[in-house]
Order: sequence, then structure tokens, then C-alpha cells
Amino acid sequence: MGLDRETLCKMIDHTALKSQATEADIIRLCDEAAEYGFASVCVNTGYLPLCRRLLKETRDTGVKCCVVIGFPLGACATEVKVFEAMYAVREGADELDMVINVGALKEGRNEEVAYDIRAVREACKDKVLKVIIETGLLTDEEKARATRISALAGADFVKTCTGFAGGAATPEDIALMRNTLDELERLGLTRHVNLKASGGIRTYEAACELVEAGADRLGASAGCAIAEGAERR
Repeated sequence: MGLDRETLCKMIDHTALKSQATEADIIRLCDEAAEYGFASVCVNTGYLPLCRRLLKETRDTGVKCCVVIGFPLGACATEVKVFEAMYAVREGADELDMVINVGALKEGRNEEVAYDIRAVREACKDKVLKVIIETGLLTDEEKARATRISALAGADFVKTCTGFAGGAATPEDIALMRNTLDELERLGLTRHVNLKASGGIRTYEAACELVEAGADRLGASAGCAIAEGAERR
């Protein structure tokens, strides 16, 4: 499967989430996103006001502002995630990527995981909610269960990894998650739920493999390199 540069760029969340990211890094991130036509920039909430100004107020780039919630561990209290989500909505976020409580999932406390997601879903209002299940820490059974819980709790996307806990997005995980979501949709239990692949995506070829496996969106800090790979294909 080959994707042209424009199509691929519209699927990429251009990301800068490391703790050492500076204001200059975020300005460059936004400039690159506008130049390449990426779907969004994905940043920590502290940089949301800056991204909003650069992408929406100073100029209308069409690039969305995406932020992370409860990132990268997902183990903070639900009330903390809700507060962060409410702040993000107030400050102009278009999309929110939250991390599940991985420990609760692994212990089988499914309702606690679902409550966490539903609470953030309510705080998000009509914004896009992506739920990160951290596939690198899960068995296949846990990946499928986390995907089901996320979809049933109101996620718009289910997402593979934070990129901070080891592991990476793989075509096998995307296929497993896609099959799980398709089954829920066939049974009439959910509307269509999208998939975001994130973690270790650095090349055009890797991006295409993940899209072919069923990914609708890609999260990457190497967005520019991926786009240039599309140009060279």
C-alpha cells in the first residue's frame, strides 16, 4: 500500500511530548505542522495556549490542537484527569488523548477503567477523545479488553502507546484492535471507533504498514521525515 504525501500528512498528529521540550521546540512544531498540513500538533497541556495562538489566532492553519491527559502514566486520580480535560477544553483543545489506568486493567478492575474514561468523555464535551491503552505493557487478551472498554465508554479513537513505556505500534496490534472494534460495531454495541497508532513510527514504510493494518491516525514526532519519505517514494 502506498500513500501520497498529502493523504498521509492529514493522518499525522505531529508530536512533542518530552519534558525537555522548549517554547522554541513548540514554535517549530507548529510551523512544521502548518507547512506539511498535519492533522494536529500533540503537546502537553502547558503548551496549549501557545499552540492555539500560533495555529488558530495568529493565522488560520487548519491544524488542530491535541493535548494529552493523565500522561504518560495514566495512574493519577480520575478527578485529576477530569480537571486537566476541562482545562484543555476551556483553552481551545480540539482533541484529547488520555491514558488509561493500566494497573487497574491488568488487575481486572474493568469498571474502574471504564469509569475513568467515561468521566473524561463527559468533561471533553464534543471534542475528540482518544484513549491510550499502552499496548507495550499488555497481553493480547488485555489489549482486546482495553479496546472494548474504551469503545464502550465513549472513545472516538483507541490508541496504542504513549511512547514512554517501551513497546511500539505494530501492525499486529492494530489488526487485533481493529478486529475487536469491528466486532463491537457488527453487534450494534458501538458506533464506528477509529484507531490511532503511536509509538516508534519513524519511516514512511512503517506508517503505510500501520495504515494498511487499520490505523486511521498516526502519532509521531518524526512526522516531517515520514512526509519526506512519501515525497521520495
